[in-house]
Amino acid sequence: MSKHSVAKFIEKNYPEYWGISSYPAEECAVFCSTHEEWGIFSNMAASAIVVEGIEFKSSEHLFQMMKFNTPDIVKRVWNGITANEKRSGNIKMTAKSYEPANRRADWGAMIVDAIKFCMVQKYAQCPEFRNELERSRGLYIVEKQANPKKQADAWSAKLCGNEWVGPNLTGRLLMELRDNGTLTYTLPDDAFEFIAILKECNGN
Repeated sequence: MSKHSVAKFIEKNYPEYWGISSYPAEECAVFCSTHEEWGIFSNMAASAIVVEGIEFKSSEHLFQMMKFNTPDIVKRVWNGITANEKRSGNIKMTAKSYEPANRRADWGAMIVDAIKFCMVQKYAQCPEFRNELERSRGLYIVEKQANPKKQADAWSAKLCGNEWVGPNLTGRLLMELRDNGTLTYTLPDDAFEFIAILKECNGN
């Protein structure tokens, strides 16, 4: 299991989302690439989200920034500077270069609540996202494991015969959001400390 796998966090802190599910392939709205049908469901899809006056390029951008609360690391990740001093336009890879040593100590205990928060903000601010969720009614939403060589151990699922099989946490949360119009989450009091840091950098 990769050092970046969040499976252990889900199993320990979010048992209600732990486990393997299967979905009939012909009844699924499957997404992976942002350029394909249902691509807006991806956290990487370009859909700007504004939180407390700070604009994030996507829900993934917001989610990755939530991992850090140390001023120097927040600034470096925000500016796309990796731990080995390279420039990167990929927020996920930039953030991963600082993990696990520099992320919040409580990240594992808040990870699902953090992604729920990001999805709720996207739902509120992105009409295309809301519309596509509505269009998917009657279908299971499944995130395809991007790397076929990797195990689908947390967020996604893999096609096995006529079924998509895996934890599919992203898909499960999207279906919950679609069916309920919101997601319930609880975040620590200092969850948005990184925004205060960004505001200070911007002179706000």
